[in-house]
Amino acid sequence: MHNQLIRYAVGYVFIASAMMKLFVADLTSAFASYGLPYPDVVVLIVAITELVCGILIVCNYYVRKAAMPLLAIMIAALLLTKIPLLHNGFFQFAFEARLDIVMLILLYILWKK
Repeated sequence: MHNQLIRYAVGYVFIASAMMKLFVADLTSAFASYGLPYPDVVVLIVAITELVCGILIVCNYYVRKAAMPLLAIMIAALLLTKIPLLHNGFFQFAFEARLDIVMLILLYILWKK
């Protein structure tokens, strides 16, 4: 039961994130500001990966394999967007990185099952 709730929560977060990237927010300039090459392509790849892996996790298919690229995305997001906040202080970093850290833990739980 707990694993199912974790799958639904993780899937929801990544599906919602993918939908924002694909249909609502233009994150190309944000990705470019992180120094990523071809930010428009990177946004599309990240969004499609989040969508496909999120759906797989919700549907309980290849959960372990789907968790791996999402772990990589979360680690990259943490390194690119949250670690730089440490210069503002640990508490600012901890507040801004809270979802990233929770998602990393939940993805790890799914990966280990």
